[in-house]
Amino acid sequence: MNGRNLIEQFIHYLRFERHFSQYTARCYGADLRQYSEFLGNDATAAAASPAAAQEANAAPQFPTDTAAATAPDPNDAGDALPSFDVSPAVERRMVAADTLSLRAFLTHLDTFGYSPATTARKIATLRSFYKWLLRRALVQSNPMLLIRTPKQPKRLPKAITVEQIDKLLSMPDDKQTLGARDRAILETLYSTGVRVSELVDLNRTDLAMNEQTIHVRGKGKKERIVPLGSHALAAIRHYLTLLEPDPQFASVRQRSMSDPHVPLFINKNSGRLSSRSVRRKLDKYLTLAGLDPSISPHTLRHSFATHLLDNGADLRSVQELLGHQSLSTTQIYTHLTSMRMRTAYDQAHPRAV
Repeated sequence: MNGRNLIEQFIHYLRFERHFSQYTARCYGADLRQYSEFLGNDATAAAASPAAAQEANAAPQFPTDTAAATAPDPNDAGDALPSFDVSPAVERRMVAADTLSLRAFLTHLDTFGYSPATTARKIATLRSFYKWLLRRALVQSNPMLLIRTPKQPKRLPKAITVEQIDKLLSMPDDKQTLGARDRAILETLYSTGVRVSELVDLNRTDLAMNEQTIHVRGKGKKERIVPLGSHALAAIRHYLTLLEPDPQFASVRQRSMSDPHVPLFINKNSGRLSSRSVRRKLDKYLTLAGLDPSISPHTLRHSFATHLLDNGADLRSVQELLGHQSLSTTQIYTHLTSMRMRTAYDQAHPRAV
């Protein structure tokens, strides 16, 4: 098949039409790769739905998305999408799949012991994929309509205490440029509640020192202005003060004079940090601080929201600061703060228990 195969076209659609983050698009791609590998196994595919397998093998080649396959997209520069090795036969099986085929795939997943949350994400991937195929008239009906998402226990977001935050933020040695960068990263995550993907996407021009704000590009290309606390602002200013004269990062200094896309937080090679790198740095400082190693950058986001609500911030303001589209997404933090208040009450009131 010339150009992009179906999975690659779908990932391209997620990135540049739906404006999903690169990380999210890759997760969708990984789920579809697993699905394609399942369909690529003749025995499992035939057992899943003999009729669908027979129809798929006999089906004519369907048209490719020629425009997407041949026309270069300016957004592709510096943001390479993953490639997927999917044969035409497997693509035909994807198009011919019925509900029985998909149930067989989900049964196959059960053998790996995936959690309900992971299974639900894979179902969501397939649901989006087949809706996209239906809109492009590559399938006659959506076989995912009869597939139900497994019930999941409601999990409250995890937050850590202010004391634990203070301990964590004191760990980086900010006498050196990269240590100062790490301190600024941790301070920014907690001060603003930004997602780690939003943090690594920040450019120098997104920082407004005088206004004490940063310009954040969030999910779905939604943008917002988020205030910076004095501690975060001081940490960023200190990091940039060390960065400017550091000969190791001379190229950054030269680029910042003319390039508006110079990253705010750089790696040791003067490039943009990745989300995975931030996670590794956090793991390092969690170990040094003796804190729970399961704490993630998203835990700092949860802590940001929880501590704001604990101290009287209104829900709508927290929603805007977090960049949540729906207020109901933010409301989960009210359950967390209520639970914390109940715990404090039970521990402190003489007639609580």
